[in-house]
Amino acid sequence: MDGTVLVADDDRTIRTVLTQALTRAGCKVHATSSIVTLMRWVDEGKGDLVISDVVMPDGNGLEQLPKIAEARPGLPVIVISAQNTIMTAIQAAEAEAYDYLPKPFDLPDLMKRAARALEVKRRAPARREGRDEAGDGDLPLIGRTPAMQGIYRLVARVMNTPLSVLITGESGTGKSLIARTIHDFSDRRTLPYVVASAADLEGMDGPSALLSRAKGGTLVFDEVGDFPVETQARIVRMLDAMGESAPQVMATSRGALLEQMEDGSFREDLYYRLAGVTMSVPGLRDRVDDIPLLVEHFLARSERDGAPPRRLSDSALDLCRAYSWPGNVRQLENVVLRLVATATEDEITRAEVEIVLGNQPAMEPLRGADSDKLSASVAKHLRRYFDLHGAELPPPGLYQRILREVEAPLIEIALDATGGNQARCADLLGINRNTLRKKITDLDLHVTRRRKLM
Repeated sequence: MDGTVLVADDDRTIRTVLTQALTRAGCKVHATSSIVTLMRWVDEGKGDLVISDVVMPDGNGLEQLPKIAEARPGLPVIVISAQNTIMTAIQAAEAEAYDYLPKPFDLPDLMKRAARALEVKRRAPARREGRDEAGDGDLPLIGRTPAMQGIYRLVARVMNTPLSVLITGESGTGKSLIARTIHDFSDRRTLPYVVASAADLEGMDGPSALLSRAKGGTLVFDEVGDFPVETQARIVRMLDAMGESAPQVMATSRGALLEQMEDGSFREDLYYRLAGVTMSVPGLRDRVDDIPLLVEHFLARSERDGAPPRRLSDSALDLCRAYSWPGNVRQLENVVLRLVATATEDEITRAEVEIVLGNQPAMEPLRGADSDKLSASVAKHLRRYFDLHGAELPPPGLYQRILREVEAPLIEIALDATGGNQARCADLLGINRNTLRKKITDLDLHVTRRRKLM
């Protein structure tokens, strides 16, 4: 291990121990108890790695991370802190620290992390090691809205616990990314991360082979609501038989598992084994204030990949905020990439966004000066309905009657749009196929299977 390490800690003993250990490993070390001195070294171009405490006499180490990233992109920072709360870990992650260790830390473990950080610095000296760049196909875990901050807090609370985690949400919201983030920020980050399908549980040795692959790391059942009931029973038996080196178990689902439990398509005993902690990932329409951040991220990533620089006009961004985004963050990413490829000028106009969104499978915009929300239209109808009864209340059972009035045309139109293909219709609606069949029967809907020509 070679390179220059900048150590900042107000504890003299820690500075001495780290200086001795890193020097023996072949590194040059500059140690200080001052944030001001550390930042001066960074600005002067010194150091290949920073190891910094959080609370210092003249400043906060976490608050310096954005400044370090701006002054020296790609310079890895390992944060160590006696404030070993989960929120400190999340703050370090959000500030894009290379790594975080609570005090008291294991010195050999810190040395291994330092060696990896120096190796990364050597391989890609100009690249910023952002946590949201985990893979080319990953969605970014970005958001300042209260909904996303709630997700961050839950991630922080569960990442180093043995609790099972159930992550629910619509397609394209980033459920799999959240599961991966929990693993990558946890103490299990060096252990296997295994995503299991129903096929992985087939055969006599399926469950045992799956546990062997996970090896005490993380085991994720992706879209578990789609698993056959027989496979669900195998999971229950497997979870009950896990020993001391059991992996953390997580599951994702775009469907409503509680509803599936009611119609018998999802096992109640499996649900309660998976739902130790439940995270509900909000749809993009429920966190529109994050859309500018996400657009900026996709534009910047596209430019790094060699595309011309682009930006959205204010009116174009307003239109993006007003759109319903049924495909969520994944759909937004695809739209931005298409706009980058088709735009004629550096600034993308509202008209160009309208053209691209006009070709997207979507609902009417949820917000707009010239159109009411569906909820507003329903509210007008209900007010008229109540008015017709004068001073009397409508007959009991109103809730189910209204739901039936809305549900029946929704399913009929969705079936028509998918040519009577119930699998495609269930996916479009975001419900289980068995749930759809039950609703078709209960609502007495007629299904005609035909070839869809558009």
